[in-house]
Amino acid sequence: MRISATIITFNEAENIRAACESVAWADEILVVDSRSTDATVEIAEECGARVVVRDWPGFAAQKQFAAESAAHDWVFSLDADERVTDELRAGVLSLRDGDQTKLADGYRVARRSFYMGRWIKGGGWYPDYQLRLYDRRRGRWEGAHIHESVKMRPGARVETLSGDLQHFSVQDAAHHHRMIGERYAPLAARQMFESGRRTSPLRIATAAPAAFARSFILKGGFRDGLAGLAIARFAAHHAFLKHVMLWEMQQGKKGVMMNEE
Repeated sequence: MRISATIITFNEAENIRAACESVAWADEILVVDSRSTDATVEIAEECGARVVVRDWPGFAAQKQFAAESAAHDWVFSLDADERVTDELRAGVLSLRDGDQTKLADGYRVARRSFYMGRWIKGGGWYPDYQLRLYDRRRGRWEGAHIHESVKMRPGARVETLSGDLQHFSVQDAAHHHRMIGERYAPLAARQMFESGRRTSPLRIATAAPAAFARSFILKGGFRDGLAGLAIARFAAHHAFLKHVMLWEMQQGKKGVMMNEE
């Protein structure tokens, strides 16, 4: 069992060194870069990574390209803002160096996010299981715009590794707000629209309160104090904004249909 660690990047100069160092145990590190304008490529190469530069086709497509371009069939997919902990590394290495006849087809890991100076426990942010170590012959990346994930073939066996994948995705409240407004809400609205989902004024009005209650109360966000409150509040903002954007798409389509008539 030989493992390729794959990382997709765009202007990740601040993150790529730590990401590469956390998977230095892999038999190969492959970075697929979307034409960064900072020092991402140079730093990755300094860390011993093989770098492939190509245009951005979307999250799932880029990660699938990375998997197909890897030197080995076993792939560990890592985002540039993630780090492999010592416990998780030990778990992966025990599989690599152990009895190969007992391997599953894929392994999921718990991802823990660092937010507002603490490791988050609730709000639906932990354990946030992600399937990251897998045999590429038994699975592939799928997802239209957001929430890309590895889909294993029917009958594939998936197990869980011990140890966390650390996630450093949000820098501060302003960054969190921008991420929702510029990336997550627009992409979520587009995905909903293309999948045939529709919204209404009532749904827009209730989406935010429902999201807040789900995050802060039902999923235990209150255990994280102010950080949990912020996460719930931003979840509400995301829910409201994506439904408003979906509503705008619906109205735009209606306008086109009326003009055609």
